[in-house]
This record gives sequence, structure tokens and C-alpha cells, in this order.
Amino acid sequence: MLVDMQLDTFSEHLHFQAPLCPDNLFGHLIATAVPGVEEWRDGVYRRTLRLPCGFGIVALRPFPKHVACTLELSDSRDLASALDLCRFLLDLDADPFVVDAALSADPLLAPLVSAAPGRRVPRTVDGAEFAIRAVLGQQVSTKAARTHAARLVAAHGTPVGDLFLFPLSFDVGELAMPESRRRTMAALLGALESGLDLSAGADRTVAREWLSSLPGFGPWTVESILMRSLGDPDAFLPTDLGIRLAAEALGLPSTPAALVRRSEAWRPWRAYAVQHLWATGDHEVNRIPA
Repeated sequence: MLVDMQLDTFSEHLHFQAPLCPDNLFGHLIATAVPGVEEWRDGVYRRTLRLPCGFGIVALRPFPKHVACTLELSDSRDLASALDLCRFLLDLDADPFVVDAALSADPLLAPLVSAAPGRRVPRTVDGAEFAIRAVLGQQVSTKAARTHAARLVAAHGTPVGDLFLFPLSFDVGELAMPESRRRTMAALLGALESGLDLSAGADRTVAREWLSSLPGFGPWTVESILMRSLGDPDAFLPTDLGIRLAAEALGLPSTPAALVRRSEAWRPWRAYAVQHLWATGDHEVNRIPA
């Protein structure tokens, strides 16, 4: 039990190259937050961290020129690693001028980029956690995915302060989901135990091939994990319903094969194009709650 452990507090400003559009960045993290692991309160996003030497909690608040970051760590040696994870989570090392210029070369994307320059790709602080959550979210709503994840945390989460670490090991038989999805989860957990690396610095080609070989892992799940867990700036989701609807509304090809061909012009920044296309829809992931 870690709930009573002493946590040392550190405060930092996370700087970035402006512009930065925080709406989809924090909006996505807030809308998909797992109760007990993450929370949005009083303009601050908080969540637990699994770190090399221990554990922690981070609190992040966006400002025009920086993101305020408060870290509570069980081991101060993890400070640099925790800051790196936070920068990765918020994609703060992206060069918005390069990305926006490349996407603006497409006349159908240019108005979206102009309306919201500096969009970043919301990522994750734990690649294995995100992969598990991606399987929990297959073929269900965002709300249902959060409910599945919250039950898992309540049963197996490790307390850290007033929050919990997301569990990376559990009995798939406990999951309230179809047997086919239990098999998918079991295959993922087995791969993770066998060495599948989904961290930010992992080999993307190896991860993509390994994930694609698992039962129940179609292109949408694989590319979502590559985008969010490994930070692949070119991950693309042509089969996503929101992407297809946005493409059709903009006059882009809406069938997956045709959209993939058109997206060749957006490489290597297709993950950012995904964010712009998603943002055309009226979904809670696109806005920060008032």
C-alpha cells in the first residue's frame, strides 16, 4: 500500500514553442480520464505516474506561454523522468511552424490549421496502460470505456496519495465484456509480459508489427496506440467514423483507401491532421470544460 507514503513536491514551468492550442489537448485527456487515476478539478488536470524509481502524481494547468507543472514524487531521483513524461504527454516538443506549414499546403486543411494553429497530439504517460484502455474501449462509447477502466482500477489499482496507479496485470475473466474481447486483452497482456515495448522511445516498426499480429487488433487500435503511446507523428486512422465524417464534410475522400492516398501529402504529420479533422465535430474531446 502506497497511500500513506511521503511525497516530495516540485513545481516547474513547462515551456513550449508557441502557438499551442490547448482545447483538444486537455479536452481529450479530460473527456477520457479514468476515475481514480485522472481528474480535472479547478482548471487542473491531475493523474498518477509510474516512474523508474517510484511513483508520483502530476498536476498540469495550461497558460498562454507555459504549462504549470506540480509533481509529487515518492523518489526525487524521478524528477527528470517525470518532467520528460509530462512533456511527452502534452507533445510540448513539437515544432508547430513545421507541422502547420506542411498541413496548410493542402487547401482543404488550411482553414482548419488557420483557425487553430499549434494543435498538439494528446499522448499518454504510460504506453502499456493506454494499450489496455484501448482494448477496453473497443466498440463501446467513451463513457462505457471509462466505466470499464474505473472498475478495473477500483479492483486492482495501487493507491498513490488520493489517486491510484492503473493496473497492468489482472485476470481477464473478471472483465464484463464479450469473450472475444477477453481473448484480445489476454493476448495484449501476454505480449507485454513477453517484452512488447510501448514506451515513447520504443521501435515503432517492431511495435506496429507485434500489435498487428495480436487477435482483435485492427488498424484503428494499432494506429491509436502508435499515436498516443509511442508518439508516432504519422499515425493515421482512416477507418475512424469521426475522421470519415469530417473528411466528407470538407470534400476530402471519405473511404479509407482513398483517404489514405490523399493523406500521403500530409506525411509525416498525419497524426496532427487527425486532430484537426476530429476537431470539426461537436465532441467533448475538443474542448476544455468551463
